Amino acid sequence: MAEENSTDTSIICYAPSMITTNGVWQGDNPLDFSLPLFVLQLTLVVVVTRFFVFVLKPFRQPRVISEILGGIVLGPSVLGRYDKFANTVFPQRSVMVLETMANVGLLYFLFLVGVEMDIMVVRKTGRRALTIAIGGMVLPFLIGAAFSFSMHRSDDHLGQGTYILFLGVALSVTAFPVLARILAELKLINTEIGRISMSAALVNDMFAWILLALAIALAESEKTSFASLWVMISSAAFIAVCVFVVRPGISWIIRKTPEGENFSEFYICLILTGVMISGFITDSIGTHSVFGAFVFGLVIPNGPLGLTLIEKLEDFVSGLLLPLFFAISGLKTNISSIEGPATWLTLMLVIFLACAGKVIGTVIVAFFHGMPVREGITIGLLLNTKGLVEMIVLNVGKDQKVLDDETFATMVLIALVMTGVITPIVTVLYKPVRRSVSYKRRTIQQTKPDSELRVLVCVHTPRNVPTIINLLEASHPTKRSPICIYVLHLVELTGRASAMLIVHSTRKSGRPALNRTQAQSDHIINAFENYEQHAAFVAVQPLTAISPYSTMHEDVCSLAEDKRVSFIIIPFHKQQTVDGGMEATNPAYRLVNQNLLQNSPCSVGILVDRGLNGATRLTSNTISLQVAVLFFGGPDDREALAYAWRMAEHPGITLSVLRFIPDEDVTDAASTRNMNVDMKKQRQLDDEYINTFRAANMEHESILYVDKVVSNGEETVAAVRSMDSSHDLFIVGRGEGMLSPLTAGLTDWSECPELGAIGDLLASSDFAATVSVLVVQQYVGSSAQEDDMDLPDSPVHSHEHPRPTYGLENPR
Repeated sequence: MAEENSTDTSIICYAPSMITTNGVWQGDNPLDFSLPLFVLQLTLVVVVTRFFVFVLKPFRQPRVISEILGGIVLGPSVLGRYDKFANTVFPQRSVMVLETMANVGLLYFLFLVGVEMDIMVVRKTGRRALTIAIGGMVLPFLIGAAFSFSMHRSDDHLGQGTYILFLGVALSVTAFPVLARILAELKLINTEIGRISMSAALVNDMFAWILLALAIALAESEKTSFASLWVMISSAAFIAVCVFVVRPGISWIIRKTPEGENFSEFYICLILTGVMISGFITDSIGTHSVFGAFVFGLVIPNGPLGLTLIEKLEDFVSGLLLPLFFAISGLKTNISSIEGPATWLTLMLVIFLACAGKVIGTVIVAFFHGMPVREGITIGLLLNTKGLVEMIVLNVGKDQKVLDDETFATMVLIALVMTGVITPIVTVLYKPVRRSVSYKRRTIQQTKPDSELRVLVCVHTPRNVPTIINLLEASHPTKRSPICIYVLHLVELTGRASAMLIVHSTRKSGRPALNRTQAQSDHIINAFENYEQHAAFVAVQPLTAISPYSTMHEDVCSLAEDKRVSFIIIPFHKQQTVDGGMEATNPAYRLVNQNLLQNSPCSVGILVDRGLNGATRLTSNTISLQVAVLFFGGPDDREALAYAWRMAEHPGITLSVLRFIPDEDVTDAASTRNMNVDMKKQRQLDDEYINTFRAANMEHESILYVDKVVSNGEETVAAVRSMDSSHDLFIVGRGEGMLSPLTAGLTDWSECPELGAIGDLLASSDFAATVSVLVVQQYVGSSAQEDDMDLPDSPVHSHEHPRPTYGLENPR
């Protein structure tokens, strides 16, 4: 198959018929044929990459690192050192097929990057991000230029200028998608630093593309300067055609498709073919094919078409084809070609200086903008993230013989190390200053009746929104006690760059959404902003949290603490089906809820959403609800009653409070078993609170109070089931830590213990009345806090004891 000539270059002979095998039973070796060999290579690349993703996950490393490492391991540095492996799995003759497929993947990936990148966002980034981006590019570029003199071989056919450009671009670029991923991992995405870094990286990315096109144009034309000029002119002409011919054509396609309808297969096919044609044209001109695909992606307007293209392509391209490109980079990297301690020393020096250059450049600019030095250093470090653009620069440089094996291997290692060290260094260096927030009103019961109530509402999908808005409207915002609502859209952090761009969306710009996540976010935010305009004494602040479900509760808790929230409302993980049953929407939501209940810095309400809308809404801002509180005793039930008490002041709310009291026999039996001191104290607090509530609402016609005597769990269930279905909402305490004889045995059968015994009973599918349920857990910081609850009508009571202050470590 492959015969070697005596010259230093290998000549590979291809047998065109050897694509598919006749099978092992015919005596064929599948690996002698190009298709089975390619499938094996692709599988190996994906498996090794995924293995590294799994191994590096605890170290919070971005996926790019795993992909490059996978390539290096399969390449001549590790496994490829064994000739048998190299000649069997990655023989010379297979490289062409592999590279072609990798470049097709790259072509489509950069098309997607173009589709997702919104030039308007770059234009609106502001002067600070722009200057930081430029400051972070100039110094590393100069350092790259300086080192190019020591690394450039005089016998190379390429000019010094081209070499400088390649090294400079490789050292000065920032990978936007990788940076976004790192910021989300470090939970910095919603911080000022996160926003500036993202903006600067976007600007940096745009510059990098322009420089890359320039570098390629210069590299491919060798010494003839006129050729370079023609490359530039034709590239500019290509961009003009895309902007003035292609973009209006695509806008026409969008207009022709009715809103909400799917785009026809013909149009999608046309656009996907356009990607390849663009790649072909730019390759023919003399820039790289990826440049054409990227520009073609940029001219596609944001909105439903971009969304459709991303959804159709993203998983296949970034999951299967893109790792192939990184693997190819790894296969070309031969670490053993870096010879001698001097070269390794240069490598270390370049890593250090390029990193330092970006940091110093950023710090200087940040200093001019009046930012703390520590923040400047952090942004500088974050902008050192390397990724795709750098690998393209290096690969093109190697193909064009600008970079030799040694320089290429050196630069790949530089990219790997610089991106790898960022997460640990930033984690150590930049810990957002955690004020040990010592706010007192961490519960509704402690919130004074004439002070602002701060609520944090967590939303996964727009489906939860109507019920939550109705619940907030029923919470009775008044001039004396307005409600401040923080709406947090919870988005899962996936490997996709598209989910990241949601953070970067410029709000209120009226521009179409870039992807489905952002479209959902827009719906949610619009609904709440609309509510804010129509309701009095309500302030709404929308936010987004992007993180893996396993750590999402940390985002919620830290936000609640920063904003000094008294109550968090989060949707239950099941939703109602058409026939009235309950089905799980996403099991991961349940994990978020459980973690939140354990770690929350304030009271939490889990909302089992069976609708609070429809017939109950009379006009735009009056609401009519029948609310029932089932009171068994304990801090959670008191919190539930405190919330219902607030609601009861709303003229449209009718409140029924049903207090379950143990039969005297049960009470005697319990007291003989030596009821512990804490339980007695809880009983005393319950009695006090109920008495205060009854005394205050004696004249209130819309409040009904009933004592219900029961002796065991069965009677409790029967009493709850017998309640008429005229209620719209049940508010119950979770009952955590309360051992009541009235709920004994109920927990043995509960499907969702996080709702408590009664909450689980009301939320179960076999409960006859399909009514929304709010299960409340009160924040209990320390036992001292119990002594001095703010009873809404007894402000004197609240100052009898000194208040404990709650540090961060208290609830956790």
